Amino acid sequence: MAALDPRHALFPGTFDPVTYGHLDLVRRAAAMFERVTVAVAHNPGKRELLTMDQRLELLRETTRGLAGVEVCVLEGLVVAGCRRLGAGTVLRGARTAADFQYEAQMARSNRAMAPEVDTVVLASSPEHVHISSTLVRQVAEHSGDLAPFVPPAVARLLERR
Repeated sequence: MAALDPRHALFPGTFDPVTYGHLDLVRRAAAMFERVTVAVAHNPGKRELLTMDQRLELLRETTRGLAGVEVCVLEGLVVAGCRRLGAGTVLRGARTAADFQYEAQMARSNRAMAPEVDTVVLASSPEHVHISSTLVRQVAEHSGDLAPFVPPAVARLLERR
């Protein structure tokens, strides 16, 4: 287990698929932290559209060129991932007041399990606040225009499905 570095943020999520909202948070975090690890998780409570390999590939492609950003698979609890990778900070995004409440609850739970790990919640940028992976999946299922919501590589993959 690596020593935890507060300048290393772990950004966990399913990223199914990655959206412009996610990428905005990654870019902003990359300006705040020396390292940002985007950790792709499997959520058994969600119906996943893309495979883990597809999500990893899309995140690697869409974050290429961002200094200090890496992508990996997250297995198990977020705090265990922080300890394993040496990340002293969990990064989360919130679009609504309900998201902030949920993230505050998760931050307190994570803090109870790992007092050495802090959580930073970034508010979504106004131009991305309406975007969610669920919305993108619904638009894709109905052959709608994905361009306002996801990068071209993501749109191409979803359109082929």
